[in-house]
Amino acid sequence: MNEKDLKHFKEIIIKEKERLLKNLDALREATMETTKDASGEHSSYSFHMADQGTDSQEREKTFLFAHREERYLKYLEDALRRIERGEYGICENCKNPISFKRLEAVPIAKLCVECKNKLSK
Repeated sequence: MNEKDLKHFKEIIIKEKERLLKNLDALREATMETTKDASGEHSSYSFHMADQGTDSQEREKTFLFAHREERYLKYLEDALRRIERGEYGICENCKNPISFKRLEAVPIAKLCVECKNKLSK
């Protein structure tokens, strides 16, 4: 992979990382709003059992989304490290180049299509 291609993918990954960090900030804010400690009628905690269950479910979903996004962030950071080490775009299994088309679709890909298909079976 030439320098121009590496720069192209690095830009894609950095933009995706920036978007992801904004999403994580929004999820963290949502989590803080739903778990803030307040009292009285305008409390963030519900008084009815059904509402409490719904609130709990919403908090759990937010935590799960944040966990998924944080895991994806690690994959993006790993892809940036592979670019810096000169290992980006090389299949970790067979050591052949990963197709440009695959990297466009999945910029964090570590495996070529063939190896990924074998692994999936």
